[in-house]
Amino acid sequence: SRRASHHEKLQVAALPSKSTVEFEHGVSLQSAYVVPEDVQASGFQIDADELASIVESRDTKKLIAHGQLDGVANKLATSLTNGIVTDKDLLNQRQDIYGVNKFAETEIRSFWEFVWEALQDTTLIILTACAVVSFVVGITTEGWPQGAHDGIGIVASILLVVSVTGTSNYQQSLQFRDLDKEKRKILVQVTRSGFRQRVLIDDLLPGDVVHLAVGDQVPADGLFISGFSVLVDESSLTGESEPVFVNEDNPYLLSGTKVLDGSCKMLVTAVGMRTQWGKLMAVLTDGGDDETPLQTRLNGVANTIGRVGLFFSVLTFIVLSQGIIGQKYLDGLLLSWSGDDVLEILDHFAVAVTIVVVAVPEGLPLAVTLSLAFAMKKMMHDKALVRQLAACETMGSATVICSDKTGTLTMNRMTVVKACICGNTMLVNNPQTPSSMSSNFPEVAVETLLESIFNNTSGEVVTNQDGKYQILGTPTETALLEFALLLGGDCKEKQWETKIVKVEPFNSTKKRMSTILELPGGGYRAHCKGASEIVLAACDKFIDERGCIVPLDDKTSSKLNDIIKTFSSEALRTLCLAYREMEEGFSTQEQITLQGYTFIGIVGIKDPVRLGVRQSVATCRSAGISVRMITGDNIDTAKAIARECGILTKDGIAIEGAEFREKNAEELLDLIPKMQVLARSSPLDKHTLVKHLRTTFSEVVAVTGDGTNDAPALREADIGLAMGIAGTEVAKESADVVILDDNFSTIVTVAKWGRSVYVNIQKFVQFQLTVNVVALLVNFSSACFTGDAPLTAVQLLWVNMIMDTLGALALATEPPNDNLMKKAPVGRTGKFITNVMWRNIVGQSLYQFAVMWYLQTQGKHLFGLEGYNADIVLNTITFNTFVFCQVFNEISSREMEDINVLRGMAENSIFLGVLAGTIFFQFILVQFLGDFANTTPLTQQQWLISVLFGFLGMPIAAAIKLIPVEPHEKADIRRTP
Repeated sequence: SRRASHHEKLQVAALPSKSTVEFEHGVSLQSAYVVPEDVQASGFQIDADELASIVESRDTKKLIAHGQLDGVANKLATSLTNGIVTDKDLLNQRQDIYGVNKFAETEIRSFWEFVWEALQDTTLIILTACAVVSFVVGITTEGWPQGAHDGIGIVASILLVVSVTGTSNYQQSLQFRDLDKEKRKILVQVTRSGFRQRVLIDDLLPGDVVHLAVGDQVPADGLFISGFSVLVDESSLTGESEPVFVNEDNPYLLSGTKVLDGSCKMLVTAVGMRTQWGKLMAVLTDGGDDETPLQTRLNGVANTIGRVGLFFSVLTFIVLSQGIIGQKYLDGLLLSWSGDDVLEILDHFAVAVTIVVVAVPEGLPLAVTLSLAFAMKKMMHDKALVRQLAACETMGSATVICSDKTGTLTMNRMTVVKACICGNTMLVNNPQTPSSMSSNFPEVAVETLLESIFNNTSGEVVTNQDGKYQILGTPTETALLEFALLLGGDCKEKQWETKIVKVEPFNSTKKRMSTILELPGGGYRAHCKGASEIVLAACDKFIDERGCIVPLDDKTSSKLNDIIKTFSSEALRTLCLAYREMEEGFSTQEQITLQGYTFIGIVGIKDPVRLGVRQSVATCRSAGISVRMITGDNIDTAKAIARECGILTKDGIAIEGAEFREKNAEELLDLIPKMQVLARSSPLDKHTLVKHLRTTFSEVVAVTGDGTNDAPALREADIGLAMGIAGTEVAKESADVVILDDNFSTIVTVAKWGRSVYVNIQKFVQFQLTVNVVALLVNFSSACFTGDAPLTAVQLLWVNMIMDTLGALALATEPPNDNLMKKAPVGRTGKFITNVMWRNIVGQSLYQFAVMWYLQTQGKHLFGLEGYNADIVLNTITFNTFVFCQVFNEISSREMEDINVLRGMAENSIFLGVLAGTIFFQFILVQFLGDFANTTPLTQQQWLISVLFGFLGMPIAAAIKLIPVEPHEKADIRRTP
């Protein structure tokens, strides 16, 4: 791909060779480096470029020369524990010296560039040429201004088309810009003035102390301060797929890379365009969006129609011109042409070209873009950020949603409500005084529990500016820390007593977190917490109610397992905590073995189901979308919550990941259609399930994910939905849509909008094809039988404008209604132009053609027209009727199957605006711009009859909708395996 080849060039450009950086002849860097005066005046001892070069070229010598990490922190006037001071003036001063964490934006393309782009259209260029020739010949034969009318008319129409197309594309480019800004709204955890706080990524400054955890994207270039088992994926910068360990020996963290494991603090050294990522971005300004599948599909439709149009236009030209050429041939005057003859041939040519313009539905891609852009904007209000345009329309045909449980179906507000310590279960009610709670248990058990919770955690208890406790971390960690504080624990005190020597962070494969502590009296202890059945299985001792450590026999073990089951069936998430004393001579490099632990306790954490989830699941079911729940929790908790949400039905199956992995292909064929819950799943199970659903069952799958480990499944799915609050940056990068409020109901809204986009474009195509068919037939048949085309070039251009650009505006921006979620999804195999649409198109076209033909043959008699201007009056009436047929057909096209097309029309201001505008301009065109549009003012009666003929199209359209058609095989037929 273009981007990949860019990348290789860049890696050569962006990574300066190490040798150029090393000074020869042992000249020490310190003596070579002079601090610029402005930097010194601001109170810093190192300038931005020097600082940036340390991390960018991973220059250890330079780092040593500047006094290692502490030296750099001092020169940056910052503290590695408290961060920078949050005084406004000092922050501004720092910003002036070191820059801001923003990337240079690509130049906004001006409106005129879009207009120029719209002018590149081939048919428009041919028409412009026609207009110029017509202009020249007209003036030479008829003189100014009479002879110029035709030319000016065509040019004016072209300018109108171009300006509308240009405006629409320009608006859209602005919208994408807003979207990019929205994507940059990433919050980063920093310590400033000694307080942990979240700041926007754009506000980061060199000297900031940033806290990174699994799944974060490194927000700027920097140096590692402290942390545990940090594994970083640098492939976005270096192309190396092998992740890199970052520690004291390799302290370089580069902006744009992703943390795969571990957690750490980092000192920011370079931001914005001084980082390697910034330099990369400068070269790789984003290319235009690729075409969405629907646009590709529609371009196919447009090309076919265009070819048919071209064929008819050539035929029309031949039929129209054969009269005059034949006449000349008979008179033997083939070589002598007067200006009038040339003008006549030119007119014929202009009509032929305009037929092509009308036939080529260049409004189709425009309608898709308009509709998608409109939907994107509205979805932003509905808390969904669309990253890939195509996702809007794909979501409309989704047949399966695979959802996470925690945070998506539940609120992700967790509290410990039950705990089992020393074999006794207790309810945790907040109002209790801490002492009375902990007095129920032996002191040694409570102390060990507190030591475990406060040290083996990725969360933190901090004091905020008001001096109050604040707990930072994931909802599960927060719940545990709150519980420990309730028991009367003091976090800081517990953490000072011991020293952490190794941390194995939680990940969804191991389903546990472990920490090794060095105890104050010597010796080491490992603490472990995680999935209850896994941790309990590793225990062979437990603390009994006297506080003695006794062997864990089968009876106690099964009692504890029953407690886990009881907790789970009450929809509580269970976590088990355990510890073990480490023997001498263990290595911190090796994994902590999972055996020989002493059981401390089980906690049951309540995570209430979100409001409205049950309703949303029911909506999905009625819309033919099946919802499956995939969770890392144990199967009893999963079942309890799935029942509460209405996901698990009587005949549905819930299964554990371990069992799912064992199944062979044939068993999966049987199992997957009935499977509604997958518990204790690994990221790979999720990926396998999605892959099977897509390939074997050809479902269109939407998947939600929040963790780093969900990225493969998000990519595999047709639509990846990432969580905006709980989601890691890595998951958001892999997703097509970011659900900003993490709510399952928002996913249903996305599906609704997706369907709306699809249906709106179908309505527009139906409307447009009708106009195409009629305009082609009228001009062609009329040319054949009467030797002249009733619709002139300017008139056809105006019709083209109504149906292409304005029609797209009116029909593509209909908001969704609730009926959309009562139909089966389109699925993978649905045809775009359905039988229902063909029925409407054929019926309406026949009616309009009949009206046109009647006017052409009987019009003079009907209106009693005679005399020299009878032809032009009749042609004007024909044109007027044709336009009003389109106006009313546009209203009929608002619904493809419903008779009531007026429902909701009053709320749609864009639609009403387009209708009013069309009618207003039509009136002006007919009554006042006759010279340009080849029309003549009409009487009241003639206007009335034109409008009436148009209006008659509506009851006719309603009647056509009553004709039954065989719909295409519905998606639900495919569902039965």
